[in-house]
Amino acid sequence: MKRIAFLGCLALACCGKKPAGQAVYGPNCGICHHGGSGMPGETPPLVGRVDFIAQTPEGRHYLANVLLNGLRGGFTTQGYRYNYSMPAYRDRLTDQQISDTLNWLIARGNIKPSPTITPAEVASARAQQGDPAASYQERQLLEQKQPLP
Repeated sequence: MKRIAFLGCLALACCGKKPAGQAVYGPNCGICHHGGSGMPGETPPLVGRVDFIAQTPEGRHYLANVLLNGLRGGFTTQGYRYNYSMPAYRDRLTDQQISDTLNWLIARGNIKPSPTITPAEVASARAQQGDPAASYQERQLLEQKQPLP
């Protein structure tokens, strides 16, 4: 019985601790994206989409850029049109926090094994200047290669 409780605590279930990415997500991203499901027509869903996007180096770069620089522009996903504007977190979150948050969302998707985004990939994206419109242009280029969810 003690071993089960100990293993449960390692899984964070009995300790009341959230995974690092979830802890960062809540007060920063969860305000608009809620638990990751978004609000149809208002805020796009993340769960079930970011894992697909993160499968390629270009997709991981795009995701890091969106968190670092924000995103502004219209797109359609899951049958809903979004004319979206997301703030930049470049000055608020570290490379580790962005990596943890994205990896927490990615792990909740359907792609298994889940792709991961390293803090080094986020740091590489951070080394380049960007803005919300540039993130949108990067999305458009990715969309030309393969439709994004």
